[in-house]
Amino acid sequence: MLSVYMKAAVLGLTFLPTGLKSVVWQKIKATVFDDCKKEGEWKILLLDEFTTKLLASCCKMTDLLAEGITVVENIYKNREPVRQMKALYFLSPTSKSVDCFLRDFGGKSENKYKAAYIYFTDFCPDSLFNKIKASCSKSVRRCKEINISFIPLESQVYTLDVPDAFYYCYSPDPSNGNGKDTIMEAMAEQIVTVCATLDENPGVRYKSKPLDNASKLAQLVEKKLENYYKIDEKSLIKGKTHSQLIIIDRGFDPVSTVVHELTFQAMAYDLLPIENDTYKYKTDGKEKEAILEEDDDLWVKIRHRHIAVVLEEIPKLMKEISSTKKATEGKTSLSALTQLMKKMPHFRKQITKQVVHLNLAEDCMNKFKPNIEKLCKTEQDLALGTDAEGQKVKDAMRVLLPVLLSKNHDNYDKIRAILLYIFSINGTTEENLDRLIQNVKIENESDMIRNWSYLGVPIVPPSQQGKPSRKDRSAEETFQLSRWTPFIKDILEDAIDNRLDSKEWPYCSQCPAVWNGSGAVSARQKPRTNYLEDRKNGSKLIVFVIGGITYSEMRCAYEVSQAHKSCEVIIGSTHILTPRKLLDDIKMLNKPKDKVSFTKDE
Repeated sequence: MLSVYMKAAVLGLTFLPTGLKSVVWQKIKATVFDDCKKEGEWKILLLDEFTTKLLASCCKMTDLLAEGITVVENIYKNREPVRQMKALYFLSPTSKSVDCFLRDFGGKSENKYKAAYIYFTDFCPDSLFNKIKASCSKSVRRCKEINISFIPLESQVYTLDVPDAFYYCYSPDPSNGNGKDTIMEAMAEQIVTVCATLDENPGVRYKSKPLDNASKLAQLVEKKLENYYKIDEKSLIKGKTHSQLIIIDRGFDPVSTVVHELTFQAMAYDLLPIENDTYKYKTDGKEKEAILEEDDDLWVKIRHRHIAVVLEEIPKLMKEISSTKKATEGKTSLSALTQLMKKMPHFRKQITKQVVHLNLAEDCMNKFKPNIEKLCKTEQDLALGTDAEGQKVKDAMRVLLPVLLSKNHDNYDKIRAILLYIFSINGTTEENLDRLIQNVKIENESDMIRNWSYLGVPIVPPSQQGKPSRKDRSAEETFQLSRWTPFIKDILEDAIDNRLDSKEWPYCSQCPAVWNGSGAVSARQKPRTNYLEDRKNGSKLIVFVIGGITYSEMRCAYEVSQAHKSCEVIIGSTHILTPRKLLDDIKMLNKPKDKVSFTKDE
C-alpha cells in the first residue's frame, strides 16, 4: 500500500508538483496539515488505499516530514500502539476506513494513539459520522471534509480511480441498475471536488447522443455544484465562473482507443509491460527500475513527441553531456554512457535519465520494427479512410486482409484491425462479422468486437446515420504512420473557439456569457470587447470522459493548451486506458458482475 513512497525513496526520486498536482498539494497542506500543526509536535499519518495514491501523486516524504509527520502507516494493517503520539487520519469516507479507525479508538482496549485528527477526502455520510461520534468523540480533536476526491495524475490530468465504472455504466445487465446509480452519484461528487479544488463553478455541458450516461452524470454534477457552492466554507453563493465542464461517453471516439500511437508515452504504455508507471530495464548487465513521472523533466519534455523525434533527440542530449565533460570520444552508446557514469558520480543522475529514456525508446522500437510498423499503415488508412497520399480507400476489406492473413500479428492486434475496419464502414452485417471471426479463429474473443455496441458504437448492423465530420488537418505536418488525430482535439478546439453545436452539446443550465458567443454580460461584469479576453484571465476547460481516456487524448489536452495559451485544458476520466486492457474490459461487459474483476492502478 505505501510502497509508492518506499519505491520513490529507493529510486532517489524527487517530486516537483506542477499544475494540478501543485494545486492539490497546496490545498491538502492548508486544509489538513496547517489545520492541526503545532510547533515542535510530531504526528503519525494513517492512510487508506485511495489517500495513499492521492498523496503519492502530489508530494514526497520530505514534504510530509516538513509538516511534522514522522511515520506514514497503512490503516488496514495491524500496528503497534504509540500512545504518546497524536495520529492524523486522512481517509476516504467509506465504511471500511471508518471501521479501521474505530479499531484504533473505539474498542474496549486502550486507544492506540494519544488523540485523533480525522480528515475525509469527501462528504462523510451521517451514518459514519454518528458511528465515530458515538464511539470515541472525546478522542477526536478534528473531524473535517476537505473535498479532494480525485487523483492528480499529471499537471493537466486527473482520474477518479473507479475502473469499475466502465462495467456498471456500459453493461447491458438490468440487475446492475442500482450499482450504476451508486457509481454515478459517487462520480458526480468526485467531479465536484475537481471543480472546487480549481475554485471553479463551470457551465456544465455534455454530448447528447447516442447514450444517456453523459446527460445523467452532467445533471447530477450540476445539481451537486449548486449545492456545494451554497454551503461552501465561506457560506457564500458562488456564481458561474468563466469555465466549462464537458462530460462525454467513451463511445464518442472508438478509433483512438485501439489505433497504435507512435508518440512516446502512448507507444510505451501500449507496447511495453509498464505497470504503476514503473519501467523495468537492463543496463550494464543489471536490472533496474525507473518511475515515469513528472519529476523527471526530460520525460515531461519528450513524452508527447513522436518516437522518431525522440530517437534523434536523446542521443543529441547525450552527445552534449559527453562533449561538455570531454569524458568520451563522441560515443553515445549505452556502454559508453555507463562508463562515463562510473567516472563521474556527481554527473550520474543527469545521465541516468538519458539512459532510461534511450532504453525505453529502444525497447519500443524493438517491438515496433518486426510487426507493428506494417500494421500501422493499415490502421491509419482504415482510421482516416484515405491513404498517405490522400487518396480515398475504396475497398476497406482489401486493406484489412493482409493483417488477418499474417502470422506475425497476435489476436489482439488482429482484433484492433478488425475493429478499425468496422468503425471505418460504420458497422457491418452479421454474416460479414461471423466470417471475419471464423477466419481469424477468434471465436472466444468475439465479444471484444461485438460488445462495442453497448458503448453506442455501430457494430452490427451498419448504421444508417453518417459518421461525424472531422476537421481538415491535411495541411498539418505529421508522420505518415501517425496521421490520425483523436476526436477530443476537435472537441477541445471547438469548445475554446465557441463552435460546439448547442443541440449536440447542450448545457445543463444557462451557460456563462463568456462561452455563449452572444457578447451579453451580467450587469455586475465589466463589459469586454471580446470573449477571448476572459480566457486571458485563466479560464479553464475541464473535460470528463466516462469509461477511461487514452494517453493520446491526454496529449491533446497539453497541445491545445499550448496553442490556446489563454485557456488551460484539464482532462480526466474514471481511469486511464491502454488498448489491451480496454479490450479485456469490453469482453466482460455481457458477463455477470461476479465473474468480473476490477483492477485499480496501485
